[in-house]
Amino acid sequence: MTITAGIDIGTGAVKTVLFRVEGDKTEWLAKRNDRIRQRDPFKLAEEAYNGLLEEAGLKASDVDYVATTGEGESLAFHTGHFYSMTTHARGAVYLNPEARAVLDIGALHGRAIRNDERGKVETYKMTSQCASGSGQFLENIARYLGIAQDEIGSLSNQADNPEVVSSICAVLAETDVINMVSRGITAPNILKGIHISTADRLAKLLKSVGARDGVVLCTGGLALDEGLLKTLNESIQEQKMAVVAYNHPDSPYAGAIGAALWGAFR
Repeated sequence: MTITAGIDIGTGAVKTVLFRVEGDKTEWLAKRNDRIRQRDPFKLAEEAYNGLLEEAGLKASDVDYVATTGEGESLAFHTGHFYSMTTHARGAVYLNPEARAVLDIGALHGRAIRNDERGKVETYKMTSQCASGSGQFLENIARYLGIAQDEIGSLSNQADNPEVVSSICAVLAETDVINMVSRGITAPNILKGIHISTADRLAKLLKSVGARDGVVLCTGGLALDEGLLKTLNESIQEQKMAVVAYNHPDSPYAGAIGAALWGAFR
């Protein structure tokens, strides 16, 4: 039996999980997702890890492997570190065994990954431009529009005449949005326009890694944005790809899950 922890330190949040692995049996013991905001991410990771141990009734000495991913390589108490594309692919297959591609949609970038049935990465590609559809950008726009982040998806789905953001630069795109507001464009149409711009880029990323058919699992901070998911599938259909994008309630934990499971394997 192996007790393993996975800690994914991202730009916007720290995701921490605990697993018990025995042969082919895997038990998810605990999980935690903490927004970084103005806090030190490494101190936050340590607090989250200690909190999970207490929740699971374990001591640090009970854990056989502490695996980090994302920006966690410098975490003082980690055992080993794994690259993000490998952990998101493994975590995606854990959450959806049919997943053969992953879209990691984070606070600052998007990444498409093609993987096999074991979660092994075959190829990947990241956005190379300033991501005006990133999580951080959408958070800024939501704040400007005076809406909560968890309202973004539902409002986007209410759009009747979306206004597409033309700029790939987040700074210029924010200026576009300010101009839209001054012209009386509604929040749903602004948000749907941002989703269209983002989804088009993500669909092209998927095509570039050869994701031609099967299941794509969305991971990362924007994975649970239902408006983005709906628009992404619309863009995928427009580009005549035979894939379908899904999310999972635990999609934000995919990187931490993959780190923990690769740690147990190692």
